[in-house]
Amino acid sequence: MPDIHAKLSASGSSRWLNCTPSIALESKFPEQGDGGFFAQEGTLAHSFGELLLQKFNGDVDKAKYARKLNRLKKSELYDASMIDHVEVYTTIVIEKFQEAHANDPNAVLSIEQRLDYSAWAPGGFGTGDAVIVGNGVVEIVDLKYGKGVPVFAEENSQLMLYGLGAYNAFEMGYDLHTVRMTIVQPRLDSVTEFEMEVSDLLDWADNVVRPAALLADKGEGELNPGPWCKFCRARAVCKARAEANLELASYNFKDPRLLQPAEIAQVLGKVAELKSWVDDIKKFALNEAEAKGTKFPGWKLVEGRSNRKYADSEAVLGALELEGYAEEEFITKKLLGLTELEKLVGKKRVELVLGDLIVKPRGLPVLVIEEDKRQEINLKSKAEDDFADDLDANG
Repeated sequence: MPDIHAKLSASGSSRWLNCTPSIALESKFPEQGDGGFFAQEGTLAHSFGELLLQKFNGDVDKAKYARKLNRLKKSELYDASMIDHVEVYTTIVIEKFQEAHANDPNAVLSIEQRLDYSAWAPGGFGTGDAVIVGNGVVEIVDLKYGKGVPVFAEENSQLMLYGLGAYNAFEMGYDLHTVRMTIVQPRLDSVTEFEMEVSDLLDWADNVVRPAALLADKGEGELNPGPWCKFCRARAVCKARAEANLELASYNFKDPRLLQPAEIAQVLGKVAELKSWVDDIKKFALNEAEAKGTKFPGWKLVEGRSNRKYADSEAVLGALELEGYAEEEFITKKLLGLTELEKLVGKKRVELVLGDLIVKPRGLPVLVIEEDKRQEINLKSKAEDDFADDLDANG
C-alpha cells in the first residue's frame, strides 16, 4: 500500500475545502507519527484486503499468495476476526465487479489504484482501494476498518475526489457517465453508496474544489471552524475555534433562571464540540508542559494519582500458596467478552457455534440529533414492554 500523502489529500479534504488556511496552520505542528494503534490496524486490514483481491484478480499465484498471507498473519496486530471483517469488503467488491463484467465484458477491477485529481487541486492524488469500471460507470469501493465513527458515502468529499481521479484515469478508454462511491465499514455492519452524474461531479470540481484548493495551497482564505476541526493538528490552539466555542459561555438566554426546551436544544447541539475543544486544550497544554517545560500562568505540572499493583505476580502467587491459601481462593476464571472471543477464534466461527446463545439487549436511551439514522423510542410502547417484562419476571 502506498504511504505517500499529497499536501491537498483526499482524506483531509473536509478540512481544506471548508477551512482553506488549515493546511498552512497544520504545517507548524509535527505529524502524528505512524498514527498509533488504530491507524496501524487499519493499514494491516487494507493489506489483507489488497491481497485477497489480488488473488481473485489473478495478480498473484498460489505460492506468492500463501507467503504474503503468512507474513501478514505474523503481525502482532492480527487477530482471527480481521480476515472475517475484511472478507465482507472483498466479497462486496467481487460481487460488484462480477455484475459489471456480466453487463460489460471489458469491465476491469483495479486494486490500490493511484487516483490523480491534480487538475483541480495542485499535487492532488490518492489511492483507491478498489476501482471498478464498466458499462459507463466507474465505482470506487473504500474500506473503512475503524469502528469508532460511522463514515457515510453521501457527498463524502474524499470519495468524490477519488471519483475525479478515477474519471481522469479511465475517461479515455470508457464512455463514462456515472461515478459511484461505496464505503464498506464491516465492523459497524455498514455499507453506504452514493452516485453522481459525471457532469455534476465535474461541476463540483470546477466551482468548489478548484477555488478552495488554490487558496489552501497558498495558505490563504478565512478560518472556518466546524466538524472538520476534529483531525486538524492546529485544533487545540486555533483562535477561530476558541472564539466559536466560547460563544456558548456568553449565550444570551431569555429567562436567566430556567432554560426552555428550545434553549436546551441549542446547548445540546454545541456540547459535543465544546467538550472536544476543552479536551484538546488540556491534552495540548499537558504535552507542552511535559515535553517542552512550557509554563502556563496559575498552573503547575505534578504527578497524578496512581493505583497500587503487584510488583511480581509470580512471586505473589508463591507467597499466598506458602501462607496456605488454595489457588481457587485468589484466582478467578472469567469468560472472554465477545470482541475478544471473536479475535481469538474469528467472527464467523463465533456466529456458527454460539449464534443462538448471543443476545443484544436494548441500549440505554441517549439524545441524538434528528438526522441520526436510529429509530426514535416510542415511550408508550417502551413502558408497556417494561411492564410485560416485570410481569414475566415475577411469574
